[in-house]
Amino acid sequence: MNKVIGTAVNRKDGRAKVTGTATYAAEHEIPGLVHGYLVTASIANGQIKSIDTRAAEKAVGVIDVFTHKNSPKVFTPANDFMTSKIYEARLPLSDGKIHYAGQIIGLVVADTFERARDAAHLLKVEYTSQKPVVEAAKATFKEAPPQMGQELKFEKGNFAAGVANATTKLTATYKTSTELHAPMEPHAIIAHWEDANSLTVYEASQWVLGSQRTYAELFGVPTEQVRVVTPFLGGGFGSKAFPWPHGILCAAAARELQRPLRVVLSRRQMTANAGHRSETEQTMRLGATADGSLTAIAHEVKSCTSPVDMFTEPCTAVTPVMYTAPNLQLKQELAVLNIGTPTFMRGPGENPGMWAMESAMDELAWMLKIDPVELRLKNETKGHQREGQPFSAKHFADCLLLGAEQFGWKDRPKQPRSLTSDGKLLGWGMAAATYPGRRGKASVKVRLLPDGTAHVLTAGNDMGTGTYTVVAATAADALGLPVEQIYVELGDSLLPDGGMAGGSMMTASLVPAVISACEQVLKTANVKTAQEAFANLSQSGQVAIEVTASSAPGDETKKWAFQSWGAHFCEVSVDEEIGRLRVTRWVSVMDIGRIINSKTVASQVRGGVIMGIGQALMEDCQVDPNIGYPVVYDLATYHFPAHADIPRIQVAFVGEPDFNFNPAGVRGVGEIGITGVSAAIANAVYHATGKRIRDLPITPDKLI
Repeated sequence: MNKVIGTAVNRKDGRAKVTGTATYAAEHEIPGLVHGYLVTASIANGQIKSIDTRAAEKAVGVIDVFTHKNSPKVFTPANDFMTSKIYEARLPLSDGKIHYAGQIIGLVVADTFERARDAAHLLKVEYTSQKPVVEAAKATFKEAPPQMGQELKFEKGNFAAGVANATTKLTATYKTSTELHAPMEPHAIIAHWEDANSLTVYEASQWVLGSQRTYAELFGVPTEQVRVVTPFLGGGFGSKAFPWPHGILCAAAARELQRPLRVVLSRRQMTANAGHRSETEQTMRLGATADGSLTAIAHEVKSCTSPVDMFTEPCTAVTPVMYTAPNLQLKQELAVLNIGTPTFMRGPGENPGMWAMESAMDELAWMLKIDPVELRLKNETKGHQREGQPFSAKHFADCLLLGAEQFGWKDRPKQPRSLTSDGKLLGWGMAAATYPGRRGKASVKVRLLPDGTAHVLTAGNDMGTGTYTVVAATAADALGLPVEQIYVELGDSLLPDGGMAGGSMMTASLVPAVISACEQVLKTANVKTAQEAFANLSQSGQVAIEVTASSAPGDETKKWAFQSWGAHFCEVSVDEEIGRLRVTRWVSVMDIGRIINSKTVASQVRGGVIMGIGQALMEDCQVDPNIGYPVVYDLATYHFPAHADIPRIQVAFVGEPDFNFNPAGVRGVGEIGITGVSAAIANAVYHATGKRIRDLPITPDKLI
């Protein structure tokens, strides 16, 4: 039998993507398709006084104009995370109230995109405006409400006593800027009603069955009357898990018009209507003894949300899992600003939380004159300090030690400003990485055909992370077939529920179901190999052998805490005369359980590191304090890394399959790569320059 799992398998979807045959949400061609263009508010706080649509309605090609005065009917869904969920609790065009700049206030539908766009600019809107609150420094913060059922406030032991017993104390505040969602594929939807009760949605969705249930509730139709089709996503990162207002409005307008309707967000509209990561202010307070043992950790966080929904960036989630301390104190506060709704973004909570935690640990190491790697090794926790369970298959120490060895950390000078090259300062920094092990229920259908191919079908989808390839490799391994004989169909709600492509859990959810389905299809055929099954099919004339199998979490979370671990090591070059900072070398080592495809898994880590470099050095969405609009408006004004900004990223893996977690021993990798990246860079900057940067991004003005 072929052993495919763990090897480097080329992407099954690669040819379709490079040849342009992969069909994304806006590219489906439906007969009679018409086009919608959003009208958005030009103020951030106030009320629509009047809205004149007459000129737009008379424009050539215009079919209809929707505003709050004639908004198509939708129902309020349960809005429960595990069944149906929308990103904004306020439904689109509910009334004339304006909560943030860029809020959707209308939709123009025409026979072409260009005519819809031109007519949208003909609407005349008068507002009664109030001064918006768009700056966190001027906002009122209150205790953050529970998020996804968990209280964000937590205490263990006595923090004051723990600090009093410390010989070394650190208090520092770390800030991150607002980061925008900017996937390569903009948010888009085509809604097509066969009749008033049968809807097909072509949309970039990270959770096909979740979207199906949500649209069914929104329009009061049976779930089986809604079909969601998402074979490909051009990136999601958390921003495409649930329907946004533009998608709800598109489907509602299409139903009223009884015409298939397409709506695509412009890059400008995505700055306000596709989510973002909130800015954060995090205060870390650490106490330690002279030998480096932590006696107390306090982590206090401020983040911001929108008036139309509550979302807290859960930064304190990392604190109980990283370093052991007898006294812990966690607190999160939230302020409401006149901004678009923040949402999940790669490593939500863990990413900014690790920026603060790993920066503070580096500062403490310098204060104690202890190597940063040694400080982390000394204080690693064996169990989840909030949940009370031991960690399963933890190899964090191996990540630190192998990373240090591969990077050459032992040769690191012990003083800042000790390394130079070509007139520039060099610095070495490191930080830990972590992300929870998560999985959900998943179902998969496996079909063996007489032509010698095996087909694997599931509604779970691939947002660019490599799910097509991982599913194919798993099936090939289980069936003893070459990968070339495996065909994978994903992203259609007509197929078995494959779960959500989010929370780093698609692979951990799907792979056990694929293995189970493959094993059961051979058992059903009463054979040991797929080749025997193919031979029997040819002789019998049977059309196919087909089995559907499922996998789901059990009671393992009552026994274990599941977490993935990693370590980043980097070198930076700083030209202080012009404030130029370059990342010149990078090593990442990860413990994520069993590796399914060594090529795509390393690619995911590199992608996370690249995104983290963008957060550390460039990404910053400033808001005009007067009008409340982001001052960035496209991919030229919102800065992120280009190829020239990225060094060679060396990736290695340690650990063992985590069979306590699932039968395949695999955990997710989509988000862990970004956690700790910004801290590693800032720590390297301190080593290079002696300047401690606590406010991201690290722009040239902070280095000169």
